[in-house]
Amino acid sequence: MQWPKSAANPVDVIDDTLARAKNGDQAAFADLVRVHQAMVFSLAHRFFRDRAFAEDLAQEVFLHLYQNLAAIESPSHLKFWLRKVTSHRCIDYSRRRKVQTVSVDEAPEPMSIFDLPDAMMHSTLRRIVATLPEKPRLVVTLRYQEDLDPTEIAKILEMPLNTVKSHLRRSLAILREKITRCLGEIEV
Repeated sequence: MQWPKSAANPVDVIDDTLARAKNGDQAAFADLVRVHQAMVFSLAHRFFRDRAFAEDLAQEVFLHLYQNLAAIESPSHLKFWLRKVTSHRCIDYSRRRKVQTVSVDEAPEPMSIFDLPDAMMHSTLRRIVATLPEKPRLVVTLRYQEDLDPTEIAKILEMPLNTVKSHLRRSLAILREKITRCLGEIEV
């Protein structure tokens, strides 16, 4: 989306774009999709590790947005709404699809955890994260990929803050144990 040179604040432009989209302007809706598609796709792709499926899910989320555009109150509400719908769709589709997870034993051994430029991006760590149950995996993804704080995650997933914190604590303990086990196997 190209911001007009006269626009002092991009938030005002998005607010105007949202208002135009709500009034039926197809180009404005397309602009909203362009602005937010990377976030929606990224969240789905990190959760499923399947590009084609993430693209399909993102299309469905934006179709759902189009059908419910009148309920969106502001640009910040739009971003929150998209994350919430994407998160819930990930869980729903995961349950229906019965996503097969890779066990730690099937994951290739990393050369060295310290050589990784970005540990979350490394395929072994992604596979280990994929072994978590749906909700804890989504909580970890929202926290460390989307960089949301636990309060925001609780709102998006409609769960108590302490439940989010418990999922994070337990998930990190599980991940730590699996990584330690994986590293221990390398040293043997």
